[in-house]
Amino acid sequence: MAVTVYTTGIHCQQCRLTRLRLEERGIPYREVDLTADANAAAREFITDGLGYSEAPVVIVDGEPENHWSGFRPDLLDLLAGRVAAAVSA
Repeated sequence: MAVTVYTTGIHCQQCRLTRLRLEERGIPYREVDLTADANAAAREFITDGLGYSEAPVVIVDGEPENHWSGFRPDLLDLLAGRVAAAVSA
């Protein structure tokens, strides 16, 4: 299970809290900074494709229906439980 976090850089408080929660729960993730020019295609996917206007956007790869925006500790904790169960299996 791969997790991608689309952020708006180091000054985004919700992005920072999301990264921190993932790290505390031991969930590996890939970060994509949507403010970087090189990530214009990702920015278009997040805004036009998925319709989000708030960062961070968390996507659980392989599960296209499993994504959300904003700092969501409830969903991050559910994800941590799923990751722990997958590791135990």
